[in-house]
Amino acid sequence: MPQLIMPKSKLPEIDFPLTEGGRFNVRDSLPEKFLILVVYRGYHCPKCKKQLQEINDLMPDIQADGLDLVAVSMDGEERAKKAKDEWALENVSVGYDLSLLEAKALGLFISDAISDKEPKFFSEPGIFVINTDGTLYAEIIQNTPFGRPDIKGLVAGLNFAKENDYPERGTSVV
Repeated sequence: MPQLIMPKSKLPEIDFPLTEGGRFNVRDSLPEKFLILVVYRGYHCPKCKKQLQEINDLMPDIQADGLDLVAVSMDGEERAKKAKDEWALENVSVGYDLSLLEAKALGLFISDAISDKEPKFFSEPGIFVINTDGTLYAEIIQNTPFGRPDIKGLVAGLNFAKENDYPERGTSVV
């Protein structure tokens, strides 16, 4: 059973290569406002393609708002580069080789392949919003490919949160 990360907690060590070169380390990231980490299912997923293309189109506005965003999956380099190129994600940093241990540490659901187009196993989608101090502000975790949040609405909400010093929610221990 996936274990959620509590808001205000430090994220686990998550480090992965990027299709454009270099590496991305979540703990080393120092966003101006928030870092949005989008975990997608992989190249096989048409819903992921649609979501990431929408994000790609919104990236100039997302960056203008002082938000950082990176996408990653458990796919290897070849499949991640195909997604980046074939899906025309020129504005989105795309990572790959998220390990099974990292996916589980994030609290993501793991699925087994149901067709030969899918990897043997992969993570289901998740979005993690990370504060400037590396702690979790918000998380959206799914066990299905459909029903994803509206990215424009998420960005608007994050801008509101930053402008109004809106605290993390879901922190009660009762």
